[in-house]
Amino acid sequence: MTSNASHSRRAVLGLAAAAVPAALLVSGATPASAATVIGGERLGLDGIQVRRRAGAPALPRAAAQSWLVADYDSGEVLAAYRPHRPLPPASTLKMLFADTVLPKFDKAQKHKVTAADLAGIPAGSSLVGVEAGTTYTVDQLWQGVFLRSGNDAVHVLSSMNGGVAGTVSEMAAKAVDLQALDTHVVSPDGYDHPGQLSSAYDLSLFARHGLRNTDFRGYCATRVAEFPGRGGKKFQIQNTDRLLGTYAGMIGVKNGYTTHAGNTFTGAATRDGRTLLVTVMHPAVGYDAVYKETSALLDWGFRAVDKVTPVGTLVDPLSEGGGLRTASPAAGPRAARAAVSGGSGTGDSSSWPLLGAGGGVAALLAVGTVALRNRRPRRRRKH
Repeated sequence: MTSNASHSRRAVLGLAAAAVPAALLVSGATPASAATVIGGERLGLDGIQVRRRAGAPALPRAAAQSWLVADYDSGEVLAAYRPHRPLPPASTLKMLFADTVLPKFDKAQKHKVTAADLAGIPAGSSLVGVEAGTTYTVDQLWQGVFLRSGNDAVHVLSSMNGGVAGTVSEMAAKAVDLQALDTHVVSPDGYDHPGQLSSAYDLSLFARHGLRNTDFRGYCATRVAEFPGRGGKKFQIQNTDRLLGTYAGMIGVKNGYTTHAGNTFTGAATRDGRTLLVTVMHPAVGYDAVYKETSALLDWGFRAVDKVTPVGTLVDPLSEGGGLRTASPAAGPRAARAAVSGGSGTGDSSSWPLLGAGGGVAALLAVGTVALRNRRPRRRRKH
């Protein structure tokens, strides 16, 4: 890290410390007057947030550490549980990578891969089978990213984009534009690097933004493709999204797994002209749990449409005129909870966690991301 970057980081942290009393940073409490909750103040509260009206179905049980159900078109959040809680995202972070890099290259463009393109891929990474000396189209590389979550394909595309460090920098800037302030990017592939974090809210923003791109939507919906192999031969690759082709109306988007992150998944499905987004992060047990909980929350969302009052919204990018949602000033967390209480008793909240609010401190630290984003990611093996 350069001395200038170190100075900038100290300045940002100093600003954050000045804005929030030290006691609050230790306790995890945030005064409502200092909180800026992206998407609406209820999304910064602890506990399940839902406002059911007459005839609305009960929410299914979910063991995930964080989840969110939203309407794709309107952006309305129908229900959520700790959606701003920063957690390791695993390969779902590749959605932000695609949001950032996908529009830059023509699908038909060809690239002969070099050993340098494949340097620095963490041990234990998921791979599609990219080999140095072989020529690939950009289209084939993106199939490798979306279908097989290939970190080798990600690193080749990052190299074409000017390198890993520059791509991380661009992803950090894209996250800020999308108002995904819970996200800290260390590498473009989502691997288990220390400090690499995102949230169910941010992953939903990445998916919603990506699905507006025809190519992004096409890749995440592709179930099978032919990929170049040795000697000019091709081999078949299949999409690792277990709901694609099994859940009615599923159109994507991205799954992920690492030892540290566990299972994460953002899925989108369409039924009767309505498209819903569900993100589930870190169910307690079982590889299939993330898919079962996503399916159950999608089922609930389709039944609950027009029977619940939204508890928040997926905001638009700043570059498209998106505005922040700011919590109303009040005497403290208890007053803030009272101001937003209402609807179903399942929306009651027990705390206003600093890390769960996507709030004032997170917004300040997001500025620090710009100062830090030129730092090269550290390698870390799976454990």
